[in-house]
Amino acid sequence: MSSFRNTSALGSRSRPERSETSVGIGQAIGAYGLWGALPLLFAAMAPAGPFEIVAWRIVFALGFCIVVIGAGRTWPRIRAILVRPDVLRTLGLAAFLIVINWTVYVSATTSGRTVEAALGYFINPLVTIALGVIVLRERLRPAQWVAVALSAVAVIVIAVGYGQPPIIALTLAFSFGLYGLVKKRVGAAVDALSGLTIETAWLVPFAVAALVVFGVTGFDGGVTFGALGVWHALLLVLGGPVTAVPLLLFASSARRLPLSLIGLCQYLTPVLQFIVGVWLQHEAMSPARWFGFAIVWLALVVLTVDAFRASRTSAGASRSAAAPAPVD
Repeated sequence: MSSFRNTSALGSRSRPERSETSVGIGQAIGAYGLWGALPLLFAAMAPAGPFEIVAWRIVFALGFCIVVIGAGRTWPRIRAILVRPDVLRTLGLAAFLIVINWTVYVSATTSGRTVEAALGYFINPLVTIALGVIVLRERLRPAQWVAVALSAVAVIVIAVGYGQPPIIALTLAFSFGLYGLVKKRVGAAVDALSGLTIETAWLVPFAVAALVVFGVTGFDGGVTFGALGVWHALLLVLGGPVTAVPLLLFASSARRLPLSLIGLCQYLTPVLQFIVGVWLQHEAMSPARWFGFAIVWLALVVLTVDAFRASRTSAGASRSAAAPAPVD
């Protein structure tokens, strides 16, 4: 009877863990799936130009964040950030990097270059590793060196086949990689929602000024918001929630899942972008491009296998350290 009770207790403890993992996986898939589907949303916003789309994205993302913060009554977190000039400056730098990323990404996906944008997010994990070595002086395992070297070869192959370096892909990968490094400096001091709120607050004055200029000069097609009907306006408004919601889903899933599983889920975004570019938007894929992408995918396989091995080794070492010492 005692054994049965122990087994039942064990089962009741493990069920919540499985439930938490399932929720975390669902949230991660939701986050990366939404990010992967963004090219379709941006294409549907035509004839709005990329700069107008980004400007409205900033404005409505801040509005959405304010509503969520008000509903959750989490203003104290914002106030705690506002009294720390060093954190504010760091988030200002993060805002600068993310608006570069957004602008290049929207420009690419609305001008028939979604596949190159997908390449940027395929090589982003490898660029992040390279930045860790260059900036943080981190040491790489042999497999990580192989993965980074393969990604460099892939970029060269694609550049030769394409006739020019994949500027869009490299800009996206490095801007997002640097954004991650900057966000690492604030760490746990800033949660996802508060961070996005402050970053968009930094950018809103520039976004509003840009919209005024577009409206007056007609640059980038002028301001289309409200001029093309309710549905088009609603699509532009939707840019705010689809900026914030995936980030919040990701932040919640990261608390529930091991880093190795999160790392595996992140490839869903560029895979979906690649599918959208090739099969829905019918972008051309030359043999050199296919070969270059194949090398990138090989590098990601090497990186993923190495990450899982390192994770198992770390878990095994932790269990060994936690085990009681033998009694002679």
